Amino acid sequence: MAAAPFSSDLRGCPVPRFCTGSRTIGSSSSGIEGNEFDKPDRRGALLSDNTRIAISQGMHKEEKRGQTVDFVAHSGDEHSDNGAEDASEEIQIDDADDYASTSDEEGVDCRDNVGHTTNNVIPIHTIDNSSHRDGSIYRVACRWKTDYSIANRNETWLDAMMLSDPKDCIQDGENCIVHHPHRMLQIFSLRLTKIPVDSGYVELYGYIAVRDSLDPLLNYVFNLSRDCPIIVEQGSLIRMTGPKRGIQSYGTILIEYDMRIKTRERDKDLQLIDGVSVYDDSIYAGHSFTNRIHGDCGAVDITLSLLDGAVEATVEVAISEVRSSFSLSVSSSISGFHDEIQLFHGTICVPCSLRRSVVAVEMGAWIHLEFNLGTESYSCSFKAKKHRCDSQDIKTELGIISVKVTWSTLATFCDPQKKQLILW
Repeated sequence: MAAAPFSSDLRGCPVPRFCTGSRTIGSSSSGIEGNEFDKPDRRGALLSDNTRIAISQGMHKEEKRGQTVDFVAHSGDEHSDNGAEDASEEIQIDDADDYASTSDEEGVDCRDNVGHTTNNVIPIHTIDNSSHRDGSIYRVACRWKTDYSIANRNETWLDAMMLSDPKDCIQDGENCIVHHPHRMLQIFSLRLTKIPVDSGYVELYGYIAVRDSLDPLLNYVFNLSRDCPIIVEQGSLIRMTGPKRGIQSYGTILIEYDMRIKTRERDKDLQLIDGVSVYDDSIYAGHSFTNRIHGDCGAVDITLSLLDGAVEATVEVAISEVRSSFSLSVSSSISGFHDEIQLFHGTICVPCSLRRSVVAVEMGAWIHLEFNLGTESYSCSFKAKKHRCDSQDIKTELGIISVKVTWSTLATFCDPQKKQLILW
């Protein structure tokens, strides 16, 4: 049976959804709802040298709070934004007033008060005057806010695979001499490390996004609205919904976040993390590390790495034939790293396509894809290259899985005003 064609908008197969829109994971283009996001569409200049210096100084100021929480594996189903949901029992979160020591509005600090770092997890500094909840990120004028177009809430207009088949490519044998790999940022995982809720489960919504020098507009790593939160257990992974494209890592990168815990009443939602943090391209290259983002009512761990000479790998998975319903989990890894990137976990009932995923891979390295179907495991690997694509079919007793990896370099620079790429 012929493989199903790939599309740019990959969807999971539908299953029953919650009445309130709760789910274990998905994608959304809206982010957090609220008046604080109704700001002027203002694009500033790209990052200046003075801004790089000023912001980079802040990244060495560590927040002396928090402690490591042992990891508790929790496999929540991941589905796309077309209504595919986890068919589990809905969890209703009580009001903030029902929790002990959780409401900062009542004058109680929800944050951890342990002043040490363990297990190589390092707290990361949140820049002053970068809060969305109190509006200081828009109200207080700073040069970095202009350089990174903070008031512009639009998503990056750049997409993945933009240079997968360039017309100006010049080949020297099998190597293109026009387009070059870049230093890139790869986020491996997000983990809900600490929450002030005794039950261990919360409904989580909001966003984490990256702003880089290629295009300072929002490149979402996680983005779900209040109407479509995910149910997450303390210590479990937060399934990422992005990024939309590869993240360039020259100069300084901003990680912007506003994540909240949903309660029964909107005005009593708990602020998990809120603000902006900074990464500089001069540190941590070549190995993964974990930073802890502390907030008023919890903490999120982010594991990431800077990769030298990397290209963008866009992974697309389609289940073209289903002989019997089966559970499926898909993960990827990069040669040289032990960290896995969770791409999908759910039940496959009919032929469908999964949400595409973008991964940074160094030239000469391999991307490994692992497929777990019930008790059976299958894998395939692809070696990084600058352009074109690779594909492979995995035939199992339960169905046929078609895998496609499209390779692309990043543009050197883009003009967000004219939406124009400027290449090497």
